[in-house]
Amino acid sequence: MSKLKRIVWPKVILFGDSITQFSFQANSWGSEIANKLSRRCDVLNRGFSGYNSRWAKLILPHILDPSCFASDHIAAVTIFFGANDSALEDVNPQQHVPLQEYTENLMDMVKQLASAGIPADRVILMTPPPLHESEWEKECHLKGSSLNRLNTATGQYAQACVQTGSRCGVEVLDLWTLMQKDVTDFSSYLSDGLHLSARGNEFVAQHLWPLLEKQTAHLPMILPYWGNVDNRDPEASLLCDSPQDR
Repeated sequence: MSKLKRIVWPKVILFGDSITQFSFQANSWGSEIANKLSRRCDVLNRGFSGYNSRWAKLILPHILDPSCFASDHIAAVTIFFGANDSALEDVNPQQHVPLQEYTENLMDMVKQLASAGIPADRVILMTPPPLHESEWEKECHLKGSSLNRLNTATGQYAQACVQTGSRCGVEVLDLWTLMQKDVTDFSSYLSDGLHLSARGNEFVAQHLWPLLEKQTAHLPMILPYWGNVDNRDPEASLLCDSPQDR
């Protein structure tokens, strides 16, 4: 009997808060990335609505459980926190994380990944998008709260994320800056002032893909194109081991 090859799907892990958790909804940025990597890579959504970098740092080692993931099969990891960290402490103390701690948490997560065998060149930090205060204030009022975030504060966390990426030698997607760069009204990128709209999801996918493509362009299509399968001996095409599969 011929030796069967072990088929391994490389993985891209999307780690973040609600903006990541919601990214697998129809036409959202995570599902768009997964579609682009179909047949070459598994894209795993590890988004946790409402979480901040303090909590993320604690759960990351468990998400990277070596019994589930081999580090050499992880093509890339995105880290996308800050929208909750930047909440105003006096209004939303549960989610708020001080700016210095946020910076340290990002650095710690990059170090955790390195300790797990995932080097800096496979990590992408993503800043929170800008906050449209008047729209988000409406959402806050519906929940019985006053405005609990400010765009200027979000910008400080975005800047800290960019600086952390530079210090750690990792790529950074600065959504806060990019979304405000060429438009006077960025609200169309947001559905409620904080989370992404359809246009915002398209924007994130468009700008994230070139960074991920660099990490995944070398990955071949898993299993051969159907037209290349030998119909007289499909097992030889599909299931037999070869040096590159070992």
